[in-house]
Amino acid sequence: MIPDRQRVPVLDVDATPLRVNELIEALGGLIAAGTTATVLGHNLHSITLFHSCADFRSLYDQSSIVLLDGAPVAMLWGLAHKRQLTPLQRGPMAYRLGSMDWVPALGGVEGLERVAVIGAGRAANTEAVARLRTIIPGATVDGMPGEAWDEDIEDAVVAWLADFRPQLVLLGLGMPLQETVLRRRLLQLPPAVYCAVGGAIEQVAGVQKLAPRWLGRLGLEWAWRLVLHPGRVAYRVFVEPWKLAGLLARRHFRPSKTKGK
Repeated sequence: MIPDRQRVPVLDVDATPLRVNELIEALGGLIAAGTTATVLGHNLHSITLFHSCADFRSLYDQSSIVLLDGAPVAMLWGLAHKRQLTPLQRGPMAYRLGSMDWVPALGGVEGLERVAVIGAGRAANTEAVARLRTIIPGATVDGMPGEAWDEDIEDAVVAWLADFRPQLVLLGLGMPLQETVLRRRLLQLPPAVYCAVGGAIEQVAGVQKLAPRWLGRLGLEWAWRLVLHPGRVAYRVFVEPWKLAGLLARRHFRPSKTKGK
């Protein structure tokens, strides 16, 4: 059973607080249902897009699960809901789930037999597929690369998924491309659980170095990424928080009758 969404204060979004074992159980339930579902994550980048793009917001509003992906999101949620947390739950950072916190646990998903891996370059995709076959023994795992994504590749992936009929799809095209693809193609795709996983395919493959998980629990994974990929991460670290602050301020001071629209 998937718990109800809960409000993340200040950031004005709702998310589904889950720990790893709870997400794995929820994925099993979604797969057993046999319908189309989406699993997304909220970090400061996604929240900026959420408040600035109506289509992006619509996808999140309709998603089956929205994880607390990103330390600030988990911490702010924890401040609002700390009375509900017991010592055994280890505080809000236990609910901070980046893709690499739960992808290695997919072997525990009940009934998972067919997995599709979409994204990354050909070599990384092939290596990630091989690694996932060891993580999910007995499951059929296959993939298609997503490098240089364009309309032709997208059409080919949609056709391949229709033929493969996976139960779980790991879509790692980076944000917001992966969310854009889901928004415009979801109704054309076969029933499955579609998970937006960002750079996790390269991380599973070992192509992209993963930050130590203890850094994530301390809320410092951004520093690791900034050191390794300054050109890719600097804007999100130093500029985007100010953009988000402006969006939230305008939302806060907007006339009440238009809020939430």
